[in-house]
Amino acid sequence: MIEQNVSLRPYNTFGLDAQAKLMARVNSIQALQEVLADSRLKSEERFILGGGSNILLTRNVDGLVIKNEIDGIEVIDETPSHFLVKSGAGVVWHELVMHCIANNYAGIENLSLIPGNVGAAPMQNIGAYGVELKDVFHSLKAVDMASGSVHSFSSSDCDFGYRESVFKRKLKGQFVITSVTLKLSKNPNVNTSYGAIEQELEAMRISSPTIKEVSQAVINIRQSKLPDPKELGNSGSFFKNPVVPTSKYEELKSQHPNIPGYPAGENTKLAAGWLIEQCGWKGKVVGNTGSHAKQALVLVNYGNATGVEIFELSEQIMQSVYDTFGVQLEREVNVY
Repeated sequence: MIEQNVSLRPYNTFGLDAQAKLMARVNSIQALQEVLADSRLKSEERFILGGGSNILLTRNVDGLVIKNEIDGIEVIDETPSHFLVKSGAGVVWHELVMHCIANNYAGIENLSLIPGNVGAAPMQNIGAYGVELKDVFHSLKAVDMASGSVHSFSSSDCDFGYRESVFKRKLKGQFVITSVTLKLSKNPNVNTSYGAIEQELEAMRISSPTIKEVSQAVINIRQSKLPDPKELGNSGSFFKNPVVPTSKYEELKSQHPNIPGYPAGENTKLAAGWLIEQCGWKGKVVGNTGSHAKQALVLVNYGNATGVEIFELSEQIMQSVYDTFGVQLEREVNVY
């Protein structure tokens, strides 16, 4: 069934009240193929919507929103050391993480509480606390929006980068991801070295953590500094952490001795939140939007913000970081 004139406020975590001219909900590959083949809809712009956690809507969608609700989690194969776990693209990412932890499938515990659905995870190669999706990725299936044919993508096909993949570049807007298969370990090798995980585990009085305890530490950290989108509209980290030549980092360090930096191959990754905070944005309210008081990297909707208002704030922040540090920030969210 095709719905008309649908408010997208409940379907994006910023809580922005954009309108969709048409909306179709699909819960299977066949349902998706039928919508894509419908001759009445051929001329409509197509807009794929998952969990709505990585989108900034600056205008109405004058076309067809396809809401991906493909469900299901199953083990499709196993080896002596790994499980292959397949998830529908419409599954909430954190629910997949909790399912895997409950069954002792290890590898994505550090990615607990990341908002959004499974289908978006490979699009931007989600990552947190020293782990990226590409570390556990096996394959995905996606439907070509032009032909309706189903394609399989390996890790190399996806061309993963830092919060990047082929689906954000060369193949942008051409495929709908329908399922993702992860290669998860039977023998947990927990990663607690990044960020505040070790400190949090210490506070929890845990010295030899299970994957469930690592997950709980990550949840505690995220909840302590990131607002719940149900209470305060946001899309999590709005900007990517910039990666600069190490020579640029050394130059910045000579001027700003406290600037944090993390090795990234031959380059150095900077902390976007720190840069934004140094420019005076942390906790600053601008009209109906602002930078969150506990994490400068998170832009929020205080109730009646428009997408344009949030976009304009992001422009101001990017300009001030560039003027102060000579570093160009990039948005992590997709702007529509």
